[in-house]
Amino acid sequence: MIPYTVWSEAGGVGKTTFAVNLARAHARQGQRVLAIDMDPQDGGLTHHFGVDENKADSESDNLVLHMIERGYGPFEDIIEPAEEGVDVIPSHNMLERLEEMLTKNAELEEGTNPDSDYVYPKEKQLRRVLVDSGVINEYDTLIVDPPATTGQHLYNSVYSTSNLLIPFEPSPKGGKSIDGLRDVVNGLEDTLEDIEVGVLGAVPNRTKGTNINEKYVAKLEEEELPIAPISIGERGSMLGDAWDNQVSIFELAENDAYRSLRDYEEPTLDQFDQLAEHITKQFEPTEVKA
Repeated sequence: MIPYTVWSEAGGVGKTTFAVNLARAHARQGQRVLAIDMDPQDGGLTHHFGVDENKADSESDNLVLHMIERGYGPFEDIIEPAEEGVDVIPSHNMLERLEEMLTKNAELEEGTNPDSDYVYPKEKQLRRVLVDSGVINEYDTLIVDPPATTGQHLYNSVYSTSNLLIPFEPSPKGGKSIDGLRDVVNGLEDTLEDIEVGVLGAVPNRTKGTNINEKYVAKLEEEELPIAPISIGERGSMLGDAWDNQVSIFELAENDAYRSLRDYEEPTLDQFDQLAEHITKQFEPTEVKA
């Protein structure tokens, strides 16, 4: 299993774009991919894959209900087969109340548990659902897309994957998210207690090869976090058109109407393929020499 959460505490750095296109890149490698949208905001991964028809339906079964053990049916029934070989657990408006509902569940569980020292593990509920349902065994790759803010959306995402991929923009705008990033990762480990959070890489996004870019990449190196060997260039045309059309850049490139754009943006396709391959290699068994 290749599990990771795509996250940055700075908004607007391409978090969901990375999750969408990496999901497709992994599928292109023949992997069975499950993408989980933990972000309650509109316009995210769920919308992109076109599986948002039940997002505002208060009567529909959804991820939050299963996390508080109130699901209407089998957990696998909420998984939506999306385009391009990727399955999706979509976002639902109830995610806006996730923290509140987990807290209420904790009060109930702790109040009725005979063990006075029992603490309900709010941050472990997504992983519990995935493991107990057996869904986790049906896929090769698990990608989770939480909101940029900290809280139970992020905690459950990271606890279920134990790994982070961190897109960042090497610019004054994105530089604010670099300061203290190692402390943020360490803070997640302290909060989650019994897991070690692996950083698969910080990935420079919207790079232009300028001195400013290099300055902020160097700044990230000071945080002692691994930097992915692949960076994504400033390719607004393809990424923007793919987002508008609710497809990945790979599906967009297969459309003859975008042939000229495809030729210009070919490096972007290669970079996401290479990044997915780089991530995959980090989970391959290490050969032990005799």
